[in-house]
Amino acid sequence: MKVSMSVNGVVQDHDVEPRTLLVHYLRDVVGLTGTNIGCDTTSCGACTVLIDGQSAKSCTILAATADGSSITTIEGLAHGDELHPVQAAFREEHGLQCGYCTPGMVMAAVSLIDEHRTPDGGTDLNEAEVREGLEGNLCRCTGYHNIVRAVLSAAGVSLPGPGTHIAATVGGGQS
Repeated sequence: MKVSMSVNGVVQDHDVEPRTLLVHYLRDVVGLTGTNIGCDTTSCGACTVLIDGQSAKSCTILAATADGSSITTIEGLAHGDELHPVQAAFREEHGLQCGYCTPGMVMAAVSLIDEHRTPDGGTDLNEAEVREGLEGNLCRCTGYHNIVRAVLSAAGVSLPGPGTHIAATVGGGQS
């Protein structure tokens, strides 16, 4: 079957099997391998992309379902050598370790920040909302402390000093 969608601003038209998952379409057909495959059950969030601006786990969405949509992957965030503010914050706050979850975590964070935009262009995000908003994205390396700091930083929220313990947990793990 034929599918057509905008991926990172480029129209992609391809014939695919009806059962092709969006994550496989992006990786194997379009050639964008930044979207990772972790669990194939939406449990880990490694495959998170933006579909029409909303975060979605691409491992259980058929490519045919995304027909006509605008998809943004981790490769589509930066503008040339200039990182997206969330990518830059992850780097500045050391919000990654092995990096496997990072693309999905960044995409979920972009959507979360956009969902909390205020009319003046700021955000009304707080630490608890970040932790709740990222619950569906798992990281087995970092303990989430620096990921939460990165999201808050990207959202323009003042951060406590380095080394300050952030007590809540994300994804069921301990910080």
